[in-house]
Amino acid sequence: MTDFAFDRLRRWPDVESPNLFAADATDRLLLETAAADIATAMPGEVTVIGDRYGALTLGAAHAGATGIRTHQDALSGERALANNAEVHSLTGSFTSMPLDASVVSGARVVLLQLPRSLDALAEITELIARHATADVTVYAGGRVKHMTHAMNDVLGEHFGAVTAQLAQQKSRVLVARDPAPPAGDPAWPARESHRDLDLVVCAHGAAFAGTKIDIGTRFFLGFLEQLPAATQAIDLGCGTGVIATAVARARPGMRVTATDQSAAAVASARETALANGVADRITVVRDDGLSGWETSSAELILLNPPFHVGATVHAGIAEKLFVDAARVLTPGGELWTVWNSHLGYRPVLERLVGPTRQLGRNSKFTVTVSTRR
Repeated sequence: MTDFAFDRLRRWPDVESPNLFAADATDRLLLETAAADIATAMPGEVTVIGDRYGALTLGAAHAGATGIRTHQDALSGERALANNAEVHSLTGSFTSMPLDASVVSGARVVLLQLPRSLDALAEITELIARHATADVTVYAGGRVKHMTHAMNDVLGEHFGAVTAQLAQQKSRVLVARDPAPPAGDPAWPARESHRDLDLVVCAHGAAFAGTKIDIGTRFFLGFLEQLPAATQAIDLGCGTGVIATAVARARPGMRVTATDQSAAAVASARETALANGVADRITVVRDDGLSGWETSSAELILLNPPFHVGATVHAGIAEKLFVDAARVLTPGGELWTVWNSHLGYRPVLERLVGPTRQLGRNSKFTVTVSTRR
């Protein structure tokens, strides 16, 4: 793969920064390790899961694979793949698909960027074992510093042979063969009842916090009674839909849109709304921020922003969401945000959105209300 132009790949429309990269040594190592199988694969036999910005999909296409099926959890990754495909004249060499049977059915070669979440890996592994061919080979790669022996164990639950290749350039590939299709119904999405909140949370493997409720969200939920009178609200970066569901229950007359760029989050939020009896008042959409919303079209936006990009702590995603919220809010509309206090987002919110007041603060989190100028 030395002749593929990895250095021409971009992350756009995801956050770009000198310390954030569109490809890494794991992409190269995966393609090199699987090169023989990629070269001999028939059309439609190569599947890529977890490709970040197109390195694996386009690298495989460059090596001769056709009819590639690919799944990326992040919508920004899908859009970056499409942009990079155009630059490399490889548009049409792949199809972006959901994480279901359609993406792995009949696959003989699966290239997988290992997710950091074991739950995400478990869901992917189960899916491949159920629907890929009996002679499928899974090439699962990651950075050594993020890999654990538990990943071997998760793969081993549904594959008879799992071997670890030698590490190169701080990356390693696990090779899994001999799938053992599981009996019974799929394990995902998982469900958990939180009796203290009278709330059921449903989650697919890659959804942030899984079926748990992160402590920032828990703190935020304590302020819902103070929400302004609005006819609609947006739960921006909704995750498993906990905030959207809680708002819909607390305000029966309010319509709520839950939006996230993560396919796993969107699927989880739909299940959470359904499990709590409010699916008729919550619309769940997959969007990169608020790119699908018109300017000055929303009265109220609720946000628990991420503070990292992949494995890197970075404020870029939060600021991108603040900018989107400022554009979409009507004048006088409000952005309610919960954030890790040490990040000090208040000046940023003041600058990007408008006057910001503190609604509450504990040892770890701050809740603010920013009014659109």
